Amino acid sequence: MTLETDQMLLFRNTMRITDGHLEEFTAAVREAVDFVERNAPQVMVQTFVDADRMLAYSYQMYADSAAVLEHWRISEDRINAVSAHCTVVDFQVHGSPDERVLAGMRGMIDDGTAVVTPRVAGFVRGAVSP
Repeated sequence: MTLETDQMLLFRNTMRITDGHLEEFTAAVREAVDFVERNAPQVMVQTFVDADRMLAYSYQMYADSAAVLEHWRISEDRINAVSAHCTVVDFQVHGSPDERVLAGMRGMIDDGTAVVTPRVAGFVRGAVSP
């Protein structure tokens, strides 16, 4: 896969885990990430949990907007399984998604949960092993 830095998108999702749902949330995230690693087009996915504050942070990198749309298409059940145990409190989109991705995020953009920031400069080094 060739990555064009001006088309890449980096998502940072901050989620508040529902009280009493830490174990279920963590299990749903592990299942979702396993599915995505095997089937979806993300270049990178990393999820971190701050159990003391009941917050989780997910980073996802996509080659382009088409990859985001494909992820949404094939991963809807897993996204819903994770969402059953949390609330998105902040969603940052870094890069310039196309109108289809923006339309899919319109509600979160309009209510201020999601913010889109354009890329200024950057690069990607070779892939790292897990």
